[in-house]
Amino acid sequence: MKLAIQTKKEAWLHAVRLRTLPLALASIFAGSFLAAYKSVFRWDILLLASLTTIFLQILSNLSNDYGDTIHGADHQNRQGPVRAVQSGLISLPEMKNAMFLFGGLALVSGLILLFLAVQDWMLFGIFLGLGLAAIWASISYTSGKNPYGYAGLGDISVFLFFGLLGVYGTYFLHSLAWDDSVIWIGISLGLFSAAVLNINNIRDIESDTTAGKKSIPVRIGKKAAVIYNWFLILGGNYCLLIFAFVTKEWTSLLALGLFPFMVKIGLSVQRGKNSQEIDPNLKKMALSTLAWIILFGIGLVFLGKS
Repeated sequence: MKLAIQTKKEAWLHAVRLRTLPLALASIFAGSFLAAYKSVFRWDILLLASLTTIFLQILSNLSNDYGDTIHGADHQNRQGPVRAVQSGLISLPEMKNAMFLFGGLALVSGLILLFLAVQDWMLFGIFLGLGLAAIWASISYTSGKNPYGYAGLGDISVFLFFGLLGVYGTYFLHSLAWDDSVIWIGISLGLFSAAVLNINNIRDIESDTTAGKKSIPVRIGKKAAVIYNWFLILGGNYCLLIFAFVTKEWTSLLALGLFPFMVKIGLSVQRGKNSQEIDPNLKKMALSTLAWIILFGIGLVFLGKS
């Protein structure tokens, strides 16, 4: 059952979607835990990377609210939670101005982060390009003339920015060095993040179909999307096993303590008959991903180092 938005403050809180922020921070924490494990951790990198990521995630959420409204995915018959612009309390120009604000904040925060972390101008340029790509990806998911989210490419973007690039990029800004083992945790986070998006898209499969939003669940159907969801959950945990085998840091497997909870989420999504039953799993998967990383970090940094 949808909750009515009665005030503008409530509308903005719905637009920001605070429940998505833990997932955004997971890759930053993962890269930082790996840096601490290698004794190259820097507090300023963690704080600025977290701030930049929060701004980018809020930008993405605002853009999603804006884009789905103008493209028709948000309407009165939509089965998911009511959106801010859809409520009528926030106008499209106001939402667009908020997008510019958080895009600017992400850019400024990201530039400060790079100035502190990177001394080489070539590396600075590469990371600046990645940062601008992240801003573009946040805006273009459902906004613009050809939003890639409507073509079913959101999973790829989430896998890259919340997984591989988020984890490896954060680790590199701490260490300024490459480490092949980091990629396995990047893949884990990418798969878990894609699972969060997939659960969201399974919930919205009917309204997305009506709006012409060709998400993966719309393309392959709910039954196959549930199987895909199991692949994402199981694959993310399997990559942790590979990381532990490669590094011989078996204490990192402490994160598997969240595996039963993730299985429970997968079963709930599989058994969910409507959007109301599926929706709570979105928040649960995001929080379990963050908790997974925290247990991973505790096992790796505090229990694994002699």
